[in-house]
Amino acid sequence: MKVNKTIITTIVIIVFSCLLSILSSDFFIGSVILSSGILNIWFQTSGKSYNYIFACIFNIFNAYVSYINGLYGIFVLSLILYLPLNIIGFISWNKEKDKNNIVLFRKYTKYKSLIIIASSLILSIIFGLLLGINKKQKLEFLDSSSNILNIFGIVLLNNRLNEGWIILLFNNIIDLLIWIINFIHKSPNSFIMMIVSIFYLIINIYGIYKWKNVKTID
Repeated sequence: MKVNKTIITTIVIIVFSCLLSILSSDFFIGSVILSSGILNIWFQTSGKSYNYIFACIFNIFNAYVSYINGLYGIFVLSLILYLPLNIIGFISWNKEKDKNNIVLFRKYTKYKSLIIIASSLILSIIFGLLLGINKKQKLEFLDSSSNILNIFGIVLLNNRLNEGWIILLFNNIIDLLIWIINFIHKSPNSFIMMIVSIFYLIINIYGIYKWKNVKTID
């Protein structure tokens, strides 16, 4: 029954993504990005390790769209960092599961959480300054903040830490802002990326709610 539910969910999301991509005149790239992105975050909130398979697909196409839109920070890190991190996450999540095959999460201390917040702010500024060296770079500080928060969020979730959802929430807000700006300027594939960001934000909020009182291990 659980397998059937997973298959049905996957089919519904793919069909929905294809229909929306057709309406946006961005069928192939749009449907792949939207479906893989939604499936990634949805199965992630459900504690399913195979969410990382969809994450890898999303990162490859996200890298391409980011490149043609002058978001070189996202482009580079999607290929050289996010892909390896997703593979690591897949392995990590498969090591700690309960009897229902759901990943067991952990919780960070408030002290470590404050360190992560401070570190992400400092690194975002530094990375933004570095990206600004490239004259073709656009929205360098939004680009840098999105990437740094995404890295922290992925690392935390790879280690099954609940705080990763909070970090990714801020990352999703910044991502949405980036693609709204690009959509206003009629940048390539910006509409579908904006839709992906909206779904990520909504499902991420659901993930925070769902995992707030989830069973954890020390």
